[in-house]
Formats: sequence, structure tokens, C-alpha cells
Amino acid sequence: MVDSLLKLDKQLCFPLYVASKSIISQYKPMLDELDLTYTQYIAMMVLWEHKNLSVKKLGEALYLDSGTLTPLLKKLENKDYLRRVRDNNDERIVNIILTEKGYNLEKKAQVIPLKMKSCINLEEKEANRLYDILYRIIDQLNSDKQETVD
Repeated sequence: MVDSLLKLDKQLCFPLYVASKSIISQYKPMLDELDLTYTQYIAMMVLWEHKNLSVKKLGEALYLDSGTLTPLLKKLENKDYLRRVRDNNDERIVNIILTEKGYNLEKKAQVIPLKMKSCINLEEKEANRLYDILYRIIDQLNSDKQETVD
């Protein structure tokens, strides 16, 4: 019966949506202490890992388009966590450079993953399996997008 397909409990997207919202809400009090939104936090994590990165590479890492990324970076720049600098060899490329304040923020953020791990309370094997499944979904859906663009 077609109408049974339209039940909320039959939609994979719904538990993913609720889980994502719930997890992000757990981050909120910790990120408020750092004056960061969740999206700013994940951007900073990529920058802490890679140190200097182009805006394009950051967008690819976060699956964000420039319309979302530009205001986010502007806010982080206003907080003095980073600077955006045009590339000397190609002015079309904008590189992101962490400031001293941006580097120092990493030390304060170190506790967040450990606190979050205790909130979710999955066995390591379960967490790894979930991580693998979610990235398989992400890769599949994004490779499908690439095929339609090409």
C-alpha cells in the first residue's frame, strides 16, 4: 500500500534529522562558552587540523557552499579567530589563516569531544559502525550529486 510509505516511522531521514538536532543541542552549552555556533565549531575544527586552508577546500570539507561559508567566515573573522587573505599567485583563491586567538581557542575546545562521547554513550564498535554507515550515505548522496552536475 502506497500510503504506508508515507508514515514518518518509515522515513530514514527523520531519525537522522532528530538525532542530528539532538546531538547539536548537546553541543550548545559547551559552544556558548566559546562563543561559537555548531557550524563555526566544525569550521574551526577543520582549520585547527589543517592550519591554513583555502575557502574552497574548507567548503568541500564541510559540504557547505560559499553562500553559507562566507557569512560564517566573516563572523569568525570579526571575532579575531581567523583572517581571509587572497593568494599571492592567484587572487581568485582566498586562503584562511588562523590568528593567535583562533589557535588558543583550540585548547579550550579540547574537552568537547570527550564530553560529547559521554552524552551519546555508544560502545566504540557501535560508534565506528554508525560512523561508517553515515559516511557511506554521505559519499553515496554526494557522488550522485556529482554525477548529475557532470
